[in-house]
Amino acid sequence: MTALLDSAPHTAEHGDDHGHDPFLAHHFESHQHQFDSCKLGMWLFLITEVLFFSGLFCLYAVFRANHPEIFIAGHMFLDKTMGAVNTIVLLFSSLTMAWAVRAAQLGQQKVLVTCLSLTLACAGLFLVIKYFEYSAKISHGVLWASQFNEKEAAHYLATHHAGGEHAAADHGDTHGSAAPAADHAHDAQAHAEPAAAADASKGDAHAAAGDHPVPAASGAEPAVVDSHDPKLPANLGLFFSIYFCLTGLHGIHILAGMGAIAWVLRRSMRGDFGPHYFGPVDFVGLYWHLVDLIWIYLFPLLYLIH
Repeated sequence: MTALLDSAPHTAEHGDDHGHDPFLAHHFESHQHQFDSCKLGMWLFLITEVLFFSGLFCLYAVFRANHPEIFIAGHMFLDKTMGAVNTIVLLFSSLTMAWAVRAAQLGQQKVLVTCLSLTLACAGLFLVIKYFEYSAKISHGVLWASQFNEKEAAHYLATHHAGGEHAAADHGDTHGSAAPAADHAHDAQAHAEPAAAADASKGDAHAAAGDHPVPAASGAEPAVVDSHDPKLPANLGLFFSIYFCLTGLHGIHILAGMGAIAWVLRRSMRGDFGPHYFGPVDFVGLYWHLVDLIWIYLFPLLYLIH
């Protein structure tokens, strides 16, 4: 009888682990065994993702080395402000995701749900910003390969805020170079004899035009067009082929991450996770950190080329 009583708790505990615990698979001995095995599998999956993007980064490096001019010109079409905001958004989402994993380990259900919700919202905000960035380029013919419209792209660059800074600089330089010519013409006219004032003024105007191809009266607009309109490098669509490939695949991974976060969030609301079972939250967090890390590389490689 004593032997039966001593063995009863072990039998009940064994039955709870393998027969009644819905979060422990039958082929694992314990939750720790299950967690370690699943985490190893997750790391192997992440390695395949790293290898996948490594090939794309090698493609980027080869074309960047052989055609640096199209990368320098191409980055002027990209909105650095939107890219920087998206970087901040993803960095914040990594913080909330790491916090969610910690909350699951401590059994803090409300904190877990809140952090997962914030992470999901940040992912959605990233895609919304990317949508506006994509739509602006597509509507102006800034597309991949043969779909690249050079005429519309040049106009887009002249009016785009990233190119607008360069245009504003050219605008200022034009007035800076034209101003001395205008002052010189004024002084010449003021000191000329009254009988030859008209001829002297006309001669000074021609001289100013010869010294400064862009006169002060009509100099600003031609300078901006000459700086940005017709002189785009050949095969610029190749840059945007790489751009849309890298950022588009990253966006697909963002969507996959949103689906995984939503699944974990639904289970968190149901109260599935706690100190003994938090593996899915941890695994989704690892995936999300990798997605964020990839963008940390994409942002400077595409947006901050000089």
